[in-house]
Amino acid sequence: MNSSSFLADFLLISEGKTVMFIALLIAVFFIVRVMEKKKIKFSVRMITSTVIGLILGIVIQWAAGFPATPKDVKWLSEVTSWYGLFGYGFIDLLKMLVVPLVFLSIVRVIINMNGENLGKLTLRSIITLVSTTIIAATIGIVVANIMNLGVGTDMTGIDNAAKMREVSNVIDTIRGLIPSNPVKAMADSNIVAVVIFSGFIGTSINRLKKKHSDIIEPFVGWIQGAYKIMVSVSMTIIKFMPYAVVALLANTITSRGVSALYTVLNFIVALYVSAAIMFVVQLIIASLCGISPMKYLKGVIEALILAFTSRSSLGTLPVTIECLTDNLKVDEGVASFVASLGANMGMNGCAGIYPALLVVTLANMTGMNMDFGFYVMLIIVIAITSLGVAGLPGAATMVVSIVISGIGMGTYFPLAGGIIAIDPILDMGRTMLNVNGSMVSTVVVAKSIDKIEKES
Repeated sequence: MNSSSFLADFLLISEGKTVMFIALLIAVFFIVRVMEKKKIKFSVRMITSTVIGLILGIVIQWAAGFPATPKDVKWLSEVTSWYGLFGYGFIDLLKMLVVPLVFLSIVRVIINMNGENLGKLTLRSIITLVSTTIIAATIGIVVANIMNLGVGTDMTGIDNAAKMREVSNVIDTIRGLIPSNPVKAMADSNIVAVVIFSGFIGTSINRLKKKHSDIIEPFVGWIQGAYKIMVSVSMTIIKFMPYAVVALLANTITSRGVSALYTVLNFIVALYVSAAIMFVVQLIIASLCGISPMKYLKGVIEALILAFTSRSSLGTLPVTIECLTDNLKVDEGVASFVASLGANMGMNGCAGIYPALLVVTLANMTGMNMDFGFYVMLIIVIAITSLGVAGLPGAATMVVSIVISGIGMGTYFPLAGGIIAIDPILDMGRTMLNVNGSMVSTVVVAKSIDKIEKES
């Protein structure tokens, strides 16, 4: 291996620009570190990091001449790989916490509840998550029609490279959520399966408390101790969040480019307008539960920023739970339970707004008649799908595949190629809305069973 291939192929440094932007990222990290030493509020550091990451991504694109296909520029690919090390490496650390944190949290909450309360908690969680998704889908349908998405689109110039994800029937999907192998479910981050397995463990502990308390006490103590340890680990990792946010946002802008946005700009605007409207609806719901919008936003800002930049509801979960318990004063067990479900089902952005916008767009592109019955069927399919894709990778693409197929438009899916191509840009807003919907649903459920501190 000569020095040239060592630098280009192994170190991924083929040009001086790569070194320059890596050095620039490190310099930004130094600025964030100085802010941390000066005890500047964590939320302020997060917002500052977001702005810096946005500017840094645009500067990198400018230096490359705003290429139409950034992946074809070698040094840009190298920069995104290095930035991904810091950004997605942080997300990997958060994902490391998800399964043990969910398992321990669910077992703990069940130990402290009786069977009736557990059933009530589960039912209300699912109903609330699905209900907010139905509202989100309705908003998506209205916005898509007002903005005439897909009307007059010339289909001959559209990138038709998108392919439908393989769609499983509802029976196989539900069976896939049952933890036939709990270890595999944990390895696959199938959180619904982990919740089910944890539920059986917690329920069994409650049943054995009366007759065999002396035998199970060591395990109960282990659960309590292990949970405290995992919380401590998560607090340590979360401290690195402002650094990761810079790299994550800069990476997204650098890797996708600006030019790719122009062809589907109206769809991007429609999605973010829909998300903004739904976000306001979520704030209204939170206020009806006794939390003022300002207090709510102040309490959840860290989770929202991380969700926006990381595009991972699951990766954001430890931060989501922390915001709910520490800032909004939701009961620890309820926060863990509802937020865990919300990271995998009833997603307002990915399972509500996005498929609604896309279906209306495709229907307009193909001249399909959309009457009242069509919209009712669309909302029903979306509601069912928001439960059926829980715990599966590629959630948004899987959702639209199932919804489009369920509504009888599967043959038109390739027409969505241009939209699928800029998915990361759409996914930032969708994921933030997913996480916010999960937190609002948690507040609603906690309020309904009196598991949240009242605002003084």
